[in-house]
Amino acid sequence: MTTLFDQLERPLRDLRISVTDRCNFRCTYCMPKEVFGPAYQFLQRDDLLTYEEITRLARIFVAHGVEKIRLTGGEPLVRRDLPRLIEGLSVIPGLKDLTLTTNGSLLRRQAQALGEAGLKRITVSLDALDDAVFQRMNDVGVSVSQVLDGIEAAREAGLTPIKVNAVIERGVNDEGMVELARHFKGTGIILRFIEFMDVGNTNGWNLERVVPLREMAERIGRELPIEPAEANYRGEVAKRWRYLDGTGEVGFISSISQPFCGECTRARLSPEGELFTCLFAAHGHDFRSLLRNGSDDAGIAAFLKNVWRLREDRYSEIRGEATVGLERVEMSHIGG
Repeated sequence: MTTLFDQLERPLRDLRISVTDRCNFRCTYCMPKEVFGPAYQFLQRDDLLTYEEITRLARIFVAHGVEKIRLTGGEPLVRRDLPRLIEGLSVIPGLKDLTLTTNGSLLRRQAQALGEAGLKRITVSLDALDDAVFQRMNDVGVSVSQVLDGIEAAREAGLTPIKVNAVIERGVNDEGMVELARHFKGTGIILRFIEFMDVGNTNGWNLERVVPLREMAERIGRELPIEPAEANYRGEVAKRWRYLDGTGEVGFISSISQPFCGECTRARLSPEGELFTCLFAAHGHDFRSLLRNGSDDAGIAAFLKNVWRLREDRYSEIRGEATVGLERVEMSHIGG
């Protein structure tokens, strides 16, 4: 196995694969209805990488240092026959972790098949426990109970440890943080709070709506005492905090207030085969053309090496005047 390093000596370790740009939610911070309405042109089927193409690329990436693959979207569970892709990925030699991020609304029907196909664990997005708040945020009327039932289905299928992600916006759902923490405390499910990020160009991001890590930790700690914990591995995105009574942990993803660019080991593959080396990038690198023009694995690997070795992205560290007005790929396209 070859390990690739970029210009800042960051290794390639994590690959996030977006299998679709479609989603059955219209979350206001990701796919607002005003933009992603009935007339929005999503990718056509022929534009998408096939499962065989994805698996081929994944094998090449793993041979060059990737240890963890996460399937994302859009909402990955809206793509047909996803267990077939998981079956192919799960047997790649050298791959240590295969997981998936979902909004949870379709998990009750699919969790068992995902586990049987070889998925190891799962992350579910749930931004509030209050039904009115949650439905305003997902904007399609899906209830909290449906997502919680999906989480239970994942537990029954052995897709553990389960993580739950909550994007926090000031004045929208921040008053429910403690309720979320209390609900999952002691369950073995790891809750992670995410600062509202300026991903893409359509979510109306404003710094005033960001609740920074320090404030989130203080607000939760006043009710449920916590303390910082060590990272599990280099490049772990979430800052870990543990409950003082030993009943588990919470995490905070702080791209705005405490950027972690210096430890970023992630690459993101879009549904149509473009590789993005930063969540906030404007343009990707076209791997689909190589797959479909007859390039052999060595040629594709050489392209990958060149892309990663030239990488010098650190958007969150330089956020400010240097990034005002920059175009950015939408989060729904490359999975956050």
